[in-house]
Amino acid sequence: HTVLRNTSEPPEVARALSRVAGSATPRRPSRRTCRGCGLFSRGVFPAHRIHPTAQLMLARTRLSAFIPSLFVIRSRLAMSSATGTVTIHQPLNYRAGARVHPADGGPAEEVYEPATGRVICKVLCSGEKEVDLAVQSAKVAFKIWSQMSGMERSRVLLEAARIIREQKEEIATMETINNGKSIFEARVDIDISWQCLEYYAGLAGSLAGEHIQLPGGSFGYTRREPLGVCVGIGAWNYPFQIACWKSAPALACGNAMVFKPSPFTPVSVVKLAEIFTEAGVPKGLFNVVQGGAATGQFLCHHPDVAKISFTGSVPTGMKIMEMAAKGIKPVTLELGGKSPLIIFSDCALENAVNGALMANFLTQGEVCCNGTRVFVERKILDVFTKEVVKRTQKIKIGDPLLEDTRMGALINRAHLDRVQGFIKQAKEQGAEVLCGGDLYVPDDPKLKNGYYMRPCVLGNCTDDMTCVKEEIFGPVMSILPFDTEEEAVERANATKFGLAGGVFTRDIQKAHRVVAALKAGMCFINNYNLSPVELPFGGYKASGFGRENGRAAIEYYSQLKTVCVEMGDVESVF
Repeated sequence: HTVLRNTSEPPEVARALSRVAGSATPRRPSRRTCRGCGLFSRGVFPAHRIHPTAQLMLARTRLSAFIPSLFVIRSRLAMSSATGTVTIHQPLNYRAGARVHPADGGPAEEVYEPATGRVICKVLCSGEKEVDLAVQSAKVAFKIWSQMSGMERSRVLLEAARIIREQKEEIATMETINNGKSIFEARVDIDISWQCLEYYAGLAGSLAGEHIQLPGGSFGYTRREPLGVCVGIGAWNYPFQIACWKSAPALACGNAMVFKPSPFTPVSVVKLAEIFTEAGVPKGLFNVVQGGAATGQFLCHHPDVAKISFTGSVPTGMKIMEMAAKGIKPVTLELGGKSPLIIFSDCALENAVNGALMANFLTQGEVCCNGTRVFVERKILDVFTKEVVKRTQKIKIGDPLLEDTRMGALINRAHLDRVQGFIKQAKEQGAEVLCGGDLYVPDDPKLKNGYYMRPCVLGNCTDDMTCVKEEIFGPVMSILPFDTEEEAVERANATKFGLAGGVFTRDIQKAHRVVAALKAGMCFINNYNLSPVELPFGGYKASGFGRENGRAAIEYYSQLKTVCVEMGDVESVF
């Protein structure tokens, strides 16, 4: 099938892009790899394992200027830039091991390339019949998968991780085209994705219950069993990574999954479904249905769905929780945030500035756990603010497939307008725009209709301003002064959200004291926005409940069965 039409790229680039969207073309040539981690090397440096998020953080510091080949894996594909040239034709629903057109559903929805504003494909939304077919297909596959041993499941997940690692550049490129983030960040997302599968592959073979001795030689034990068909509903800011975060623990525990990506970013998760099939999961174990709210409602109400995991907004999360409650279905909700970042005067200033940039401007600021309320001790307010503004003004905006771009395009025009509205309102309420906040028009003519803006730093902010209280989900940092530790903690907790929080200080006692007092599920000391798969991720209060990642996620994708064994005679009171 002709999957992509690429009108200006060299043949090898077009073939690589075709692999992302699912056509049957030869795999890319093998490259020198590190036996320990599988990362490849193209230059004079050997392949070397550094945590992907650490790569991203280090690349923001001056260190990266001296060893760029270590942190930026250059790609002929990305350097040639396919921005504005890709069109996708194949179906984006996936059922029983194949791409399919939905059996029913509404009209086709247009999907845009944020960098250019072009339509790259049209997605057919799944109706109630298609949702049922996907669930029934997953139900059949679940019977096979759940009876396989943990080690058998582990081998399949490891193979899927290997394929993702091998096709990293192609997947990252399509993620950038569909989402708008820089190719630099997209590569990090894909690294985190295959690491997630590897991590849960390691746990799959060791899932176990307990043995409990009872009086008289009797005993009891517990069995950890899968739930059945789970539903994953993803967000548009990390499409491929979120799909891996949800599917890896689900499949490791023996479940099946039907996944619905955001209608804004429907492309890359279909590639994940194909990778799972290639790796050896039973056909139908991981299905993809496309659509918006109506498709999500069909999934949540389906009687054969055992669990729902959702990443997205608070209002949608509340609706999903209501629908799940009618069927007594457990949910994991990873919702919004308005997280605090507290900068004390005894911090290492350069580290704190780096942390504030990382806490606000990754993925164009479209990150749920961003530390957008930056509380700065008044003693260093001026010097900190000056340095943050200087660094923010240097962020390279533009074509997200170019290697030196560090901020791409926001997801769509409506969201860009929404973020601009927050900035306008902030100025009306008395905040001062210290830099950025205006629309950005790149010099390249093909990018003129893209959804770009300059990252914004707001000063003179107060706690009652809308920009400080509500989640903006864009590249907007609000700086607020404070005088005492107690004041900072009290103000940091004065929000309905509780997803994350951070602190920068050289005083380790103060650091631990502050994070103990913060009402947030994910806290950072002298760093921000790290997300290693080994650590649980989730929020307090309106930011949701349940956890993704780490061993904790196993609890949310399995259930315990208790078995009592009597070794003597049964006594009766009757």
